[in-house]
Amino acid sequence: MKKILVTRKLIKDSEEKALKLFDAKFNSNDELYSQSKLIELSEGQDAILTSLTDKMDGDTINKLPNTIKVISNFAVGFGNIDLEAAKKRGIAVTNTPEVLSDATAEIGILLILGACRRVSEGIQSAKESNWKWSADYLIGKQLTGTRLGILGMGRIGQKIAKIAKALGMVVHYHNRSKLSEEKEQGATYHDSLKGLFEVSDVLSICCPATKETENLINKQTLEYFPTGAVITNVARGDIVDDEALIDALNRRKIYAAGLDVYKGEPNLNPGYLKIKSVFILPHLGSATKHTRIAMANLAVDNIDEFFRTGNCTNKVN
Repeated sequence: MKKILVTRKLIKDSEEKALKLFDAKFNSNDELYSQSKLIELSEGQDAILTSLTDKMDGDTINKLPNTIKVISNFAVGFGNIDLEAAKKRGIAVTNTPEVLSDATAEIGILLILGACRRVSEGIQSAKESNWKWSADYLIGKQLTGTRLGILGMGRIGQKIAKIAKALGMVVHYHNRSKLSEEKEQGATYHDSLKGLFEVSDVLSICCPATKETENLINKQTLEYFPTGAVITNVARGDIVDDEALIDALNRRKIYAAGLDVYKGEPNLNPGYLKIKSVFILPHLGSATKHTRIAMANLAVDNIDEFFRTGNCTNKVN
């Protein structure tokens, strides 16, 4: 029986599944392992089931024991893993696509609603019992007829587009390539970032975090947006230059922001805390029981498939 290290605590159903297939070593305290401890615990293991919180950089991967053949990431993203370093060591890296698209898209829509309708300010006022109705109290932006730009029209982007269309939004998108008419669902394609940003009253960031997309939302590109635009991010924090967005919010170039992800999680850039129009969540994209079980089970299945067949459908390197 193959031995696997599971770096973070999973929901009971998924840990039981792992035990049926492997000699699994679990993290019962859900401790965030240091890189040195993770390397130490990997001794004698055949695979590691990692989380986004595990920084599997080149140095860490190069120090892993030779027995490690698979790193199965408990996420659709894999920006926490140095894919090239793993490939050079003959270690397969897998992810968990598709199973979290619905839950993440729901959070994507929540971010749009929360930012456009000034939900953070409303919640605070309600808790403090200091609000008084008036015709212009906490006036926000209505979604009906608003142009929604989707940056990255993959599975999650397409689901957000479908819901947004039902809410009366007019969908535009930028992708590495134009989608088929069926997948576009009537959305308008833009072959450049500038073209998309110029028509985005609201932007939903759904693209993967790569070297090419790092700080894609920056001082220069923020100027492409219509004054008073709203920016939301359900993808990865690395895509946004926080200082540039904070400056744009303070200048009112950008009306509001909705963020489920941000750089340095869980440590939030303090500049956001001073801005009332920022609606922030603690990375809840896939946080439903159904989805988290499905993700963990797929991460386990990825390891099983690799050892049974020598390959894996969800291999990313």
